[in-house]
Amino acid sequence: MDVLDHNRQAWNRQVEKGNPWTIPVDSDTIADARQGKWELYLTPIRPLPREWLPSVKGLDVLCLASGGGQQGPVLAAAGARVTVLDNSPKQLERDHEVAAREGLQLAAVEGDMANLAIFAGGTFDLIVNPVSNVFAPDVQPVWREAYRVLRRSGVLIAAFDNPIVHMVDEEEWERSRKIVVKHALPYSDAVTLSDAEKRRFLEEGIPMEFGHTLEAQIGGQCKAGFVITGMYEDGDRPEDRPAADGVQPGVYRDASGEELATIK
Repeated sequence: MDVLDHNRQAWNRQVEKGNPWTIPVDSDTIADARQGKWELYLTPIRPLPREWLPSVKGLDVLCLASGGGQQGPVLAAAGARVTVLDNSPKQLERDHEVAAREGLQLAAVEGDMANLAIFAGGTFDLIVNPVSNVFAPDVQPVWREAYRVLRRSGVLIAAFDNPIVHMVDEEEWERSRKIVVKHALPYSDAVTLSDAEKRRFLEEGIPMEFGHTLEAQIGGQCKAGFVITGMYEDGDRPEDRPAADGVQPGVYRDASGEELATIK
């Protein structure tokens, strides 16, 4: 399966389904951003700390794998020169919609987050990357390319899933609301899913996901050349959050029998 092509089509379908990450910001949000009162969401609940970005006016910003008419238009309204790159044409249409509606200037480019060859080195002052490398089979090229296209002293702000979510048996969670460890890390839908499950993903427009280790996520940034200067944690929306009593005591092992965790 061509993962890049599959996820392009799947995210086009997610736009049709109204996934929360495909809903463009409203006019009030843009009006506030023009007045310097803006918030940026790279994760579901908590906004980015404003002290991290006191001003973006005049900065060249790349919104990486960030279509959907959300982060890009807000930053453009706040005065940044914005380029939005995304794998999904339908997601990029959302950014065009907001730009046309609000009279904003931004560029929307279809492309792969792991291949930024279209951009010369040192093109951007800032990269913002919401939770999206979960759709990349290998995260290291994402960090390497981000480092290359940033200017000296440029800033990358990236969000990513806690990899433990990919260890959980999703079907069991949906069925019983019990958390059962099923998969080892790193995780790959492309490897783990059966042919029948892959057909269902294709038919229903479900993106392929990949669970990267913390070593790949954090250590990978350091390997690319970044210095980590800040971090914050967020959670899922309440309707997606596992119940506190959902964790069952016991020793959890992967399919090979290797012990993964012990819950008491």
